[in-house]
Amino acid sequence: MAAFGRLVSVCRNAVRSPRSVISVARHRAVGPAIVGSVLGTGLICYYQYLPNRTLPFAVYAEAPKEVAAPALSARKVRFIQFASVVYEQEPYMTPRDFLFSVMLENVDRKLQKKSLTTQEVNHMLATASKALAGNELFRTIGDDGLISYTEYLFLLTILTKPHIGFHIAFRMLDLDGNEQVDKKEFLKLKKIIGTSKKRAPQGTEKPVVEGDGVNTTLQAYFFGERGENKLQYQDFHRFMVDLQAEVQEMEFLQFSKGMDTMRREDFAEWLLHYTNEEDNEAYWENMRKRIPAGQSITFEEFKAFCLFTNNLEDFSFSMKLVTGANRPVGMAQFKRAVRIATGHDLSDNVLDTVFKLFDMDGDKCLSHKEFMGVMTDRIRRGLKVQHQSGFSDYWKCVKRETLKGAKEALGDTGCPF
Repeated sequence: MAAFGRLVSVCRNAVRSPRSVISVARHRAVGPAIVGSVLGTGLICYYQYLPNRTLPFAVYAEAPKEVAAPALSARKVRFIQFASVVYEQEPYMTPRDFLFSVMLENVDRKLQKKSLTTQEVNHMLATASKALAGNELFRTIGDDGLISYTEYLFLLTILTKPHIGFHIAFRMLDLDGNEQVDKKEFLKLKKIIGTSKKRAPQGTEKPVVEGDGVNTTLQAYFFGERGENKLQYQDFHRFMVDLQAEVQEMEFLQFSKGMDTMRREDFAEWLLHYTNEEDNEAYWENMRKRIPAGQSITFEEFKAFCLFTNNLEDFSFSMKLVTGANRPVGMAQFKRAVRIATGHDLSDNVLDTVFKLFDMDGDKCLSHKEFMGVMTDRIRRGLKVQHQSGFSDYWKCVKRETLKGAKEALGDTGCPF
């Protein structure tokens, strides 16, 4: 502070001197610089010796808060992991990617996603428009196609739901009752079945908004390369049946190691492949102790069980009718409930495997709640969706959304039925 006092004294004497006044007049540009230096030096000293003091006029801007990015759902994360191509800065799956995503738990991708050109996409659409129906459609197209995220959800729903729900939704959009829809109506149907309109909790992934400008393999396959064709329900139904059969065949070959029959322990491994239950180790122990080696399950028996899992909601309802409550159920009651729900029987070979695997206390009965939990994990392939409706709410969602879609399509003309 002594140095600051001497500087102020020198400045005062300089101002009083007439010679200094003349000098200032000659060098007016120097004056403001000196005053600024004095004030600046004073402020620096003030803050140096009084670090905890703040000026009354000091204003501090509030630090901007970083907005957290919405958390991605488990399905969105899985879609991005398995998607191998990018077009117009959006990730897409190929049909091969989709098959891998429902068969494999993880993807070992060492290469970057391939960026597609418009010419390559147009070639893919031409290929899809000429593809023949069958249970090898996705394997035939392979990497020569595009599947969007909304279509990924739509295809997953096809794999895990009975066909009657799709027929109801299809008919609600079929205004003239001729069992066919155009491309615009199909896009609405796809969003109705493949997504949920329920309000998402704060901080979670935003609803998917995809433009209709980017054509995809499914659209080209159903409506032609230019989208001018109509989709008949019988063709759509065949597509659903073929897709389920294709995935079932690939999963069967995966766990049977390419053989025509699957060992019972391989079938048990398939059942537990995506489960995350605390009793998982107990199930594996049951498999090792109770299931004899050398007995096999055919592909037809495997397909019948897959049909049962796709009708799990109806099975749960029929189980309540048969048992009257969520009590443990015996094999005869279980078999009867399956027939009520699906119209088909499960083989004794499959039923015996299921009971020996999930009967925890050896009383030859299954816990309804526990078995349903494991089967739910199985059909969802380990992707538990938070804040999403359960099986009992699925049909309510389909009815509500198809009615809403039909109302939008009809306008003020009324219901066609």
